[in-house]
Amino acid sequence: MKKVFSNIAVLLLGGTLLTGCMEEFSPQNSTITAQQAFDAPGSLNNFVSALNSTLAGEFVYGGKSDLVWDFGYPSFFLQRDAMGNDFVAQGTNNWFSSWYEVSNELGPGFAVCQVPWTVYYQWIKNCNTVLGQTRDDATTEQKQASGLAHAYRAMFYMDIARMYAPQSYGQNKEAPTVPIITDSTTNAATLNNPRATNAVMWNFILNDLDKAEVELADFKRADKYQLDLSVVYGLKARAYLETEQWAKAEEYAKKAQQGYTMMDSQQYTDKNLGFNTPNASWMFAVKYDQEDPCIRLNDGDTSWGSVMTLESTSGMGYASNYGGANKIDHHLYNTIPNTDIRKKVFIDFSIDSLESTDDKVNALKAYAYKDSVVYAESIWNSGQQNGDGVGGLSVKFRAIGGDGGRANEHVGFAVSVPLMRVEEMKLIEAEAAGRQNEARGIQLLTAFATARDPHYVYGKHNEAYGNSSTSAFVNEVWWQRRVELWGEGFATFDIKRLNKGIIRSYPGTNHTKGFRWNTLTPNDKGSYFPDWMNLYIIDTEKYNTALENNPTPVAPTKDSPEYNW
Repeated sequence: MKKVFSNIAVLLLGGTLLTGCMEEFSPQNSTITAQQAFDAPGSLNNFVSALNSTLAGEFVYGGKSDLVWDFGYPSFFLQRDAMGNDFVAQGTNNWFSSWYEVSNELGPGFAVCQVPWTVYYQWIKNCNTVLGQTRDDATTEQKQASGLAHAYRAMFYMDIARMYAPQSYGQNKEAPTVPIITDSTTNAATLNNPRATNAVMWNFILNDLDKAEVELADFKRADKYQLDLSVVYGLKARAYLETEQWAKAEEYAKKAQQGYTMMDSQQYTDKNLGFNTPNASWMFAVKYDQEDPCIRLNDGDTSWGSVMTLESTSGMGYASNYGGANKIDHHLYNTIPNTDIRKKVFIDFSIDSLESTDDKVNALKAYAYKDSVVYAESIWNSGQQNGDGVGGLSVKFRAIGGDGGRANEHVGFAVSVPLMRVEEMKLIEAEAAGRQNEARGIQLLTAFATARDPHYVYGKHNEAYGNSSTSAFVNEVWWQRRVELWGEGFATFDIKRLNKGIIRSYPGTNHTKGFRWNTLTPNDKGSYFPDWMNLYIIDTEKYNTALENNPTPVAPTKDSPEYNW
């Protein structure tokens, strides 16, 4: 069902996937021209629309409605998270199983392999189109549009650099990332355009962000679905954390927090508005609208809401109705204290041990939208279709619209998704501070953690996952990131940045048999993380003679021996 071969995809995309010829391919509504960019009335609105219009809602890759992972930027969150151990993409109808199972679809000849390279470089091309038209006599609006383009381009390169690099910046500054394509790169230059090293790439990213910081100094956005200066600060905090510039990471994480406050316990677990509507903690977001193709077509099944929200009683949705829901790793769940509010957005594994269906449904009422059997049964039925009960199912991301949203997927799946939250900035600040002065970092981390768990005690969450070179403090921060940011696209990035292994095989695991793998010893590059996290570059890039590829991702042939915690 999911095996869409590259020759079909090429036809759908308009004939080419070459980064040197990207002008020949444009996802729906994303192509921009110089006239639109600079000459049309309200040019800044045109810039903003062109730069972020396909981040959510459109079929960005294939232009058709039956590729369930083709719903924009948040899809890459799940692709990345599924490759680790905290996000269990189970079920026969889980469309993110290709990444979870390390299927051959991650290699040559498949659309799954092509998706990140094709889509990210198109988004980058849109930024380059704006930047290529910048003039010395640009108006204030046009300069701000240039700032937006610099910021978006940095964000996109920041993602794909880490997705393709076989070693993190901290491991090896000379490790390859991806080729850099700018507004001044000629087609001829793309024929011999090597992958930039970590050092070159991150310098390029920070240079873009420096420009964006200046150009967006006075920019006032209309809403949180647009990027602004605070988001630039947040992107710089991420970049400085990745490049181990601790003082600057701390500085920019603190700057980014201004004007935002953490979600309180009620907001975090809200059964109606939980992680579907911007609040004071959200810094940047995307929104799925009812008229978007991915909501309007295919019964809304090709959408974030379809794969991440439960309780849909409309009969539609992979998570609610088709057995394609995602779960939290059993061990990670067990490490969350019962006094931590975040544990309440994952269904208790003990419910599966109750004897009667009535007991199970009644227990689920605590998680359901209303104290009503119908919603509890919806959650139960989803778990049953997965074949292994409801324990670990996530109710973090809720459908929107109350009763009407749960009964109508076109309403309920039209949610917002956070791309950056102030909680991430607080954790960056804590880690960066602790890398300089551990006592100061512990103080900041404890202040963050007690907001989620008033009984938090520092020092209980520092498992090393094979690599003991990171301090207990850093491991403690990592645990907080894993719990706080679950499902938000940080898992693979953190595993690679901290050079951690993964553990799926252990007593009581809820990972699918046949995919219970542990990577607890380093490979020949000193990496504990699995090679499948280094994505394969699509074969259509072979025209670039300077391009050296990563090995084809290969899944282990058998389950690992159980790890004892």
